[in-house]
Amino acid sequence: MSIRRLRDKFIGDKAFYAMVLGVAVPIMIQNGITSFVSMLDNIMVGQMGTEPMSGVAIVNQLFFVFNLCIFGATSGAGIFGAQFAGSGNTEGLRSTTQFKLIVGALIFFAGLAVYRLGGESLVRLYLHDGSESADIEATLAHAMDYRSVMLWGLLPFVLAQVYSSTLRETGQTVVPMIAGISAVMVNLALNYALIFGHFGFPAMGVRGAALATVISRFVELAIIATYAHAHTAKYPFMARLYTHWRIPARLAKQITIQGMPLMLNEMLWSTGMTILNQCYSIRGLDGVAAINISSTIFNLFGVVFMALGASVGIIVGQKLGAGEMEEARDADNKLIVFSVASCLVMGGVLIAVAPLFPEIYNTSDSVRAIATSLIRMNACYMPLHAFANASYFTLRSGGKSGITFVFDSGFTWVIQIPVALALSRLTSLPIVPLYAICAGLDILKCVLGFVLVKQGKWLNNLTAS
Repeated sequence: MSIRRLRDKFIGDKAFYAMVLGVAVPIMIQNGITSFVSMLDNIMVGQMGTEPMSGVAIVNQLFFVFNLCIFGATSGAGIFGAQFAGSGNTEGLRSTTQFKLIVGALIFFAGLAVYRLGGESLVRLYLHDGSESADIEATLAHAMDYRSVMLWGLLPFVLAQVYSSTLRETGQTVVPMIAGISAVMVNLALNYALIFGHFGFPAMGVRGAALATVISRFVELAIIATYAHAHTAKYPFMARLYTHWRIPARLAKQITIQGMPLMLNEMLWSTGMTILNQCYSIRGLDGVAAINISSTIFNLFGVVFMALGASVGIIVGQKLGAGEMEEARDADNKLIVFSVASCLVMGGVLIAVAPLFPEIYNTSDSVRAIATSLIRMNACYMPLHAFANASYFTLRSGGKSGITFVFDSGFTWVIQIPVALALSRLTSLPIVPLYAICAGLDILKCVLGFVLVKQGKWLNNLTAS
């Protein structure tokens, strides 16, 4: 293939990138600000010492499973939502939104029961000896204080995700961005006030951090729900959302068959991530703290490939819904290359700042050294994450949930988890090489993603009658 043909296949024109950035930048800004404020929150908690930081990190890892289940539930129905938006089907879009609300409510009650009844036993899975600077019981106490308040934020999180995901499926990414930015700013200000006791507020420590997060979630929900219901002329599917419940049996069956595996995928993948982190925690609380620091800065830089991945789902999904198969494939090729190239740049920047970030935390030199190594490692792997993430959203856009399931959670449970369990329990491999081997397995995932995307079985119009 000639250079010109390669360029035409993988590189778009100015109009293409303007369209992509129009979708991706608002998501990128929202996620970037969210990650930046989350980083500042993490630093504030980290100023209290290794135990509070580790306790909060462990609970957030457990809540990560809940968050991803909600993401999977909204995304499963959202496959249809994006295609209904592309075909202009208002009734279909309303029905998918109602489906999200029902499934979200079920997940909320299940999550509340698990976290209330099994909170301490779940946290203790991550508490192991081997730290130079942290106390296990103190870490547990901080974790339980944080968890008790964070439970109040589950419901507004569910509802906010339903509204924001639905608006994004229509191409409206600015309003969710504004709601998200407003929420994180509220979270940042309240964290400063409630953690340390400024502006006349009591110093509440980790409970203050949790309370700030809960309040910010209500703020986000209020903004986005108010906007959606105030603009029913522009978004007619929002009219009678709660008074006219109508989910056709055929659509419910389609979403269940093609969408629910996506939710199960998110649940199993996020559970798999918690198991991987539990394997790392066996090396001691120093490792827990270091992974928390490294993942915080990685999440900030990773907003680029996460936003571009979400853009794949939106842009390609809409083209599939409109029946534009060749245009969908062409856009997908260019989006994947753009995502990987962007992360080569972001990874280089992250390597440069790696030694600086851990110095901000009030923790031991051992934790800082481990964190620096992990940050550099994640920076090197960033292009791999970008390719795998874009491949995931490509497969998902066409409703190929079974293939998506195998690619994502199947890979995690069949390949990564057995390797992590074996290395963490049968060897004395230190945390850094242990993490490097397990994370490096994503090379195999990229190979699998390349094969599945190239086959083109995801080119599927779900809304065609």
